[in-house]
Amino acid sequence: MSKSPSAPPPSAPAGTGDPFLSVRDLHVHFSTEDGVVKAVDGLDFELERGRTLGIVGESGSGKSVTNLAILGLHDKANTTIDGEILLDGKELITATERELEQLRGNKMAMIFQDALASLSPYHTIGQQIGETFRKHTGASKKEARDRSVEMLRKVGIPQPDLRVDDYPHQFSGGMRQRAMIAMSLVCNPALLIADEPTTALDVTVQAQIMDLLKDLQQEFGTAIIFITHDLGVIADIADDILVMYGGRCVERGSKRQVLRSPQHPYTWGLLGSMPSLTGPVDVPLSPIPGTPPSLLTPPTGCRFHPRCSFTEQVEGGRCSGELPLLELTEGRGAACHLTAEQRTAFSVDFAGTRAN
Repeated sequence: MSKSPSAPPPSAPAGTGDPFLSVRDLHVHFSTEDGVVKAVDGLDFELERGRTLGIVGESGSGKSVTNLAILGLHDKANTTIDGEILLDGKELITATERELEQLRGNKMAMIFQDALASLSPYHTIGQQIGETFRKHTGASKKEARDRSVEMLRKVGIPQPDLRVDDYPHQFSGGMRQRAMIAMSLVCNPALLIADEPTTALDVTVQAQIMDLLKDLQQEFGTAIIFITHDLGVIADIADDILVMYGGRCVERGSKRQVLRSPQHPYTWGLLGSMPSLTGPVDVPLSPIPGTPPSLLTPPTGCRFHPRCSFTEQVEGGRCSGELPLLELTEGRGAACHLTAEQRTAFSVDFAGTRAN
């Protein structure tokens, strides 16, 4: 009896302190009939194995565009990508399509938001999970089926030896999302990108998916990028947070730093838009006024300044005339023209308002 081939082993142990993924000065621009859309316009971040980076921001801020660039899934006919993306030392922007195909599903994988749209209705769940495993390991059909059953069991699907032959429409929404996770992890990828995987699920299933990802990360040492607009989900799963607005990073830091002492007016707005579980129930929410900027014609200076309530605190009209830089100290920083003292004071006032 042949032994089922195992998935590729992780390339480095978790917690080494060396970035497994490094993104440097990333620009992703789309050519359209109306002009050039600057969807991502100068983005930097790093991610170690075994850690989770939460990327948050409103729709259109560049979250998904960034991660599709990492996977090499943009249409090259109308897309210009500049900068540097290093995955375990391998440059991805200049990689060939063949090289990217070998990496996708094997060394890096993605969980998409809409599992039903991402799964083929014409093939069983087991066939779809097994296809990725066969492609990267050369396994037989039987070995791939056994591996599919094993992965469905890992993600908590009951009776996996029977459900492996079911079609996506026979699964509930939560079970389809679990099947997508099983498909993404079948080859033990070192990098997992989760693009709002819990948005359409009820809170109980959301919590189950979060626990599942944390358990699998602990088992495999996977580096995870978790994309969402839900700061409650980020508070549960992320180690570090990157806040995006208008195609740029406006704040970065550990989960505790960003959620407990936010330093950027946009982050204050995001936190003020969600209810507090510890403060009084009658405190009104404070939605951010205005709308996100057009990335065809982004505002000059700070992209958030047309919606910001603190521009008068900055002298010389710098908010509308000068692009603030993200200056990091030990991985912590905010791209804002307010002084460090002003940001700290306003952050304390914001925290006090939320608590009282």
